[in-house]
Amino acid sequence: MSTKLRLIILSFLQFFIWGSWLITIGAYWFQTKQWSGAQFGAIFSTMGIASIFMPSIMGIIADKYVNAEKLYGGLHILGGIVLFTVPLVNDPGTMFWVMLLNMIFYMPTLALSIAVSYSVLKRQGLDVVKDYPPIRVWGTIGFIVAMQAVSLLGFEKSANQFYVAAGAAILLGLYSFTLPKCPPLAKDTPSRSLVDVLGLKSFALLRDTKMLTFFLFALLLGAALQLTNAYGDTFLHDFDKVPAYQDTFTVQHPAIILSISQISETLFILAIPFFLRRFGIKQVMLFSMVAWVLRFGLLAYSNPIDGLWMIILSCIVYGMAFDFFNISGSLFVETQTAPSIRASAQGLFMMMTNGFGAVFGSLVSGLVIEKYFTAPDGITKNWQGIWLSFAGYALVVAVLFLILFRHKHNPMAEEEVEQSGPLLAASEL
Repeated sequence: MSTKLRLIILSFLQFFIWGSWLITIGAYWFQTKQWSGAQFGAIFSTMGIASIFMPSIMGIIADKYVNAEKLYGGLHILGGIVLFTVPLVNDPGTMFWVMLLNMIFYMPTLALSIAVSYSVLKRQGLDVVKDYPPIRVWGTIGFIVAMQAVSLLGFEKSANQFYVAAGAAILLGLYSFTLPKCPPLAKDTPSRSLVDVLGLKSFALLRDTKMLTFFLFALLLGAALQLTNAYGDTFLHDFDKVPAYQDTFTVQHPAIILSISQISETLFILAIPFFLRRFGIKQVMLFSMVAWVLRFGLLAYSNPIDGLWMIILSCIVYGMAFDFFNISGSLFVETQTAPSIRASAQGLFMMMTNGFGAVFGSLVSGLVIEKYFTAPDGITKNWQGIWLSFAGYALVVAVLFLILFRHKHNPMAEEEVEQSGPLLAASEL
């Protein structure tokens, strides 16, 4: 089996696990369990809480102590075991702790999957900027397949979605132990300080103004991602309260409609190398922020019949909104850091986007929606107001990014970055 095919399988299963429940957990929460929206916000914040510390810790371990592929596999097996217990939970308080434990195991695998893939590709003499995006596309395909399978099997409101995710997690965990070895690159590096001993060099990247600004905007964009993940499916399910919309395909199978977002991702991922070399990292990330404005703005005026085109266009725009920051951001981190701290640096990037960003987005949006956009009955929501407020937030972030992030685009340097591009090590700051 070729190296690229093995990494394609890894990427496919990595996101199949997440796609099995991430978008549809809202339907299970509200429609089946009928638990409150405030509690749902807390549940959705578990991925953010776990991402604040776990990706960095696991990145440190992969950099200094344990083969990345073995650590990656062990985390997936543990996460799969926890997912099998989710259907047994009948209390929202207990659900919080179970999902938090699952996220503690799952969230660091996002960064580790990148670290493992980059390591394997480089050992084969391949270019990560050119060769990784087509591999990562299969992660998006895995997410799409999972969403559509769960919807077509009738599991959107069922606990069975967690069994699907659990089986895939354990399968990927076992498969990971067959991958090429990715040994720690910094284990033999002499340590001269507590920071060196603990492997915390990647945090010194925050001392560089450009990197600090980049990571702060990673936090703000991570919040935007959580808004669409948390409320997209619930938004479409809410249309079943309107008789004219109840029998539409969009309301009956919202996960399939929303999977257009992931289909769009596959196209934009393939376009990343061209856009990075043509426009540079700053403009590509700015495109992402403008896309978030459009994503939320279109949803504000959409509906499942005459406004269906807006829902579909919003899903298409999502591909640019997500990929042009998350994937390009990981490549930016890869090309700006030294090999000995790259796994840790990827963990730091994930901590900002899926950690602090997720917590900020989940908790603040939950409070704002509950206070300003929920009717006295505690159930009916002003979805147009919700989406417009999200669009306004994304617009403010875009303007601030344009003003504050300083990065000069050099087409020649970025095209050859893997061979001769700058590597920012903590010792250079």
